[in-house]
Amino acid sequence: MVGMEKAQSLKPHEGPNPKHSASMAASTSSSAAAAAARKGALTDQRFSELSPALSPEVVEALDRGGFQRCTPVQAAAIPHLLSHKDVAVDAATGSGKTLAFIVPVVEILRRRSSRPKSHEVLALIISPTRELSSQIFNVAQPFFATLNGVSSMLLVGGLDIKAELKKVEEEGANILQILILDEADRLLDMGFQKHINFILSMLPKLRRTGLYSATQTKAVADLSKAGLRNPIRVEVKTEAKSTSKDAGQQELGPSKTPLGLRLEYMICEASKKSSQLVDFLVQNSGKKIMVYFATCACVDYWAVVLPLINSLKGSPIIAYHGKMKQGLREKALASFSALSSGVLVCTDVAARGLDIPSVDLIVQYDPPQDPNVFIHRAGRTARYDQEGDAIVFLLPKEDTYVEFLKLRGVPLTERECPAYTDDVIPQIRSAALEDRNVMEKGLRAFVSFVRAYKEHHCSYIFRWKDLEIGKLAMEYGLLQIPSMPEVKHHSLSLEGFIPVDDVDITQIKYKDKAREKQRKKALKRKAEEEAQNPKPERKRAPEKPEKPKRKKTGKQRQSIQTKEDLDELAHEYQLLKKLKRGDIDEEEYEKLTGFGDSDGDASDGDASNLDERKEKGNKTQKKLKQRGKCKGGSKKFEGRTKMRSKRR
Repeated sequence: MVGMEKAQSLKPHEGPNPKHSASMAASTSSSAAAAAARKGALTDQRFSELSPALSPEVVEALDRGGFQRCTPVQAAAIPHLLSHKDVAVDAATGSGKTLAFIVPVVEILRRRSSRPKSHEVLALIISPTRELSSQIFNVAQPFFATLNGVSSMLLVGGLDIKAELKKVEEEGANILQILILDEADRLLDMGFQKHINFILSMLPKLRRTGLYSATQTKAVADLSKAGLRNPIRVEVKTEAKSTSKDAGQQELGPSKTPLGLRLEYMICEASKKSSQLVDFLVQNSGKKIMVYFATCACVDYWAVVLPLINSLKGSPIIAYHGKMKQGLREKALASFSALSSGVLVCTDVAARGLDIPSVDLIVQYDPPQDPNVFIHRAGRTARYDQEGDAIVFLLPKEDTYVEFLKLRGVPLTERECPAYTDDVIPQIRSAALEDRNVMEKGLRAFVSFVRAYKEHHCSYIFRWKDLEIGKLAMEYGLLQIPSMPEVKHHSLSLEGFIPVDDVDITQIKYKDKAREKQRKKALKRKAEEEAQNPKPERKRAPEKPEKPKRKKTGKQRQSIQTKEDLDELAHEYQLLKKLKRGDIDEEEYEKLTGFGDSDGDASDGDASNLDERKEKGNKTQKKLKQRGKCKGGSKKFEGRTKMRSKRR
């Protein structure tokens, strides 16, 4: 199994290494299988009766895991792979896709006429994240144990790449029989298209290939054409059914959501959103809950703030995102998996494939940048046809997202926003006044959220220029609105922000004495430098009397907006040119373009998304030239750029 994080593509072949294994509950629990059987998630097709027939050893391993009957995707996909056909599988999350490729992989290897050579790679399973790779590896072990002379190896990012490469070089690899791409759409979304194409170019043409995903995108379809030979398309859809809570409200018909999943949405003002979240967590305090935020910085902030709220004190709240070190990530996931009740605050790194046991409730505090991720988030509950609930919080101007999801086969019902809840903003602000760490994390989270919002795939619904910055700053419990270009250069609403009186932000101290001591040293050093090199005072121009403002016409407002857009494009274009010339490095380019603070689903693939950002910059360049030609200004723009270069 290979985890594709950090753009790492390796060929595995070695015995299981305990160092790489994640301590997680595997999805092969007999209790889950028994529950699913009782509730009708399984077909009448038994594994022992599949055609072509499975070997007795594999059937026995399935029996020990509590699996006697197939899910629909297993009944459809396994016979095709065993009949020497490639497959492209599209099935809802939690439908049993993992066994749908592990079983045929093991059976194909069992049917080899000759004993494998010591350096021979027989199968390669690629998934988008470390945790999912570890999970697949653990699920597959009872089945790999039935193979004689075949060992397995787990390779993921976040470890010593040189040591991993050394192992592969020492063991060697030259032949492949079967290739599995799990969560294929996510692999492509994370920017691994080139890596996947490279791997495909190095593999033998005569092989079996399987693409498995809960969402089929155009990129997956293109990959299917390039990597599969006359593939069989397997599409398994569930039927939406009314449950005890929503009887009569949910329409029956094809759905992309798992059976037993109740989906809701709640519309509330930005300034009340955090209070509604706390109230919702308190009302469901005995449950196991996952709360999704837009960025890593947001997760870091709320993981610190929520435990400080009086009504949540004592509740287990665990942070989990893609910028955490691998050891901390594994520890966080293992801790949450072991809990009977508690809260995991996370990013989209926890949206795909992870089979965390007994999750009762999913809260999407921030809707995902990519709408395809919405159902993957919700699919962390109601797995294997168990029941579960999921809710998404929406701002009033985001309400059309509900219709958008409905058109994509994801129906939601509305939950009324409670009129009265305890206001937690004073508690958050009080925490920020007592600890500079809370204040700074809040500012970083706020900035990262705004910049992530700018990159939303559904920008016609989630319009960042419609953000009410004042109310949003209140939602985060900020003491001041940060000075950022998005606020400075655009007419975003500051209404609703209540400033904190008589507070000097510079005097707020860290609770951590070591950090506070370091901060004071830095301030002292800065004061000494300023004393040695005083800046010359600027002479202020005499103030002119203000002229009465006239109301702008529609054309004037449109002209101002066009100029703002053009300035923004010009700024991005200049940064791209600096990157290409080497005046700035990739890390600085990410920060200046706003990508350094946001994670979104790119939380696991930041390094590999640079090509996408460069491509965006090239498109920006074309837009600038097109706009410049329309106004007769393209040559002037290029001329000014060249003059600046000569001056430097």
